[in-house]
Amino acid sequence: MSQPAVRLMEVGARDGLQNETQILPPSIRAAFIQKLANAGLRHIEAGAFVSPRWVSQMAETDAVLKALPIRDGVTYSVLVPNEHGMAMAIENGCREVAIFTAASETFNRRNINCSIDESLARFEPVIAAAKDNGIRVRGYVSCVLGCPIDGAVPIANVVRVSKRLYHMGCYEISLGDTIGAGVPSDVRNLVSACAKEVPVEQLAAHFHDTWGMAVANCLAALEAGVRAFDSSVSGLGGCPYSPGATGNVATEDLVYLFEGMGLATGIDLESVVNAGDFADQYLGRKTASHVARAWKATHEHASSQYNNTTTNLEDK
Repeated sequence: MSQPAVRLMEVGARDGLQNETQILPPSIRAAFIQKLANAGLRHIEAGAFVSPRWVSQMAETDAVLKALPIRDGVTYSVLVPNEHGMAMAIENGCREVAIFTAASETFNRRNINCSIDESLARFEPVIAAAKDNGIRVRGYVSCVLGCPIDGAVPIANVVRVSKRLYHMGCYEISLGDTIGAGVPSDVRNLVSACAKEVPVEQLAAHFHDTWGMAVANCLAALEAGVRAFDSSVSGLGGCPYSPGATGNVATEDLVYLFEGMGLATGIDLESVVNAGDFADQYLGRKTASHVARAWKATHEHASSQYNNTTTNLEDK
């Protein structure tokens, strides 16, 4: 089977759920992830080995992983903040992990209680352990287009951190617009600068939709050469340190965009809309995906029209 033209990393079950106030039990999270895989998503963040005292939504990630069947071509990634998290990932048979830092010193200290350089030093033994166990490592860089505390972040900071993570051994660097304030011109400049130090094939886009620019920014990243995109079904999530921040760009919206452009994603739109509905019902929320809302309205209208036609025929 040919590879999709673009690759989506589904982050709803981790980045999305960890910022929702409602806590889903492991069995529901596992069922949610399986629905995402059934929809055709092949790269899915399944959870995080972090302290449940700080991120209670990610408690019992090990139970989630145990409930997931092994599927050919599907990778379940977990976030690990330190050596202890890495040990848990190894114990649970993970084949990919993610590490995270920021391009903003203030945000990094507020988020993980250490400087950028201290966080990178903390990741060295994590990456070494991953290498010893044949586990791939993906790196996240937050605040690439602005910080909720400091405001503007110099592109040079993003380039420096991305380059360090890449040379430390991360196979891919996900550039995160944590506050969702960037616009396409910012994205083009950012990708161009980072691609001078990290091959563009190893860059991914992670855009939040706070100011409604996420889809436009993904298109700008695509035009700049990026082919990997983080997305969150139903637009789940947000940033607890960024007032008004919404979730990552909705998976449904990117599937509709890329498929409409003739770029294969390998993802079935109806199935991913249904997966979002499944999570939303348990979370007590409405979808933030424009495409999911339009898809449901269109199909509900078509169903209503069909029922009316059938009734009219029966009355004759």
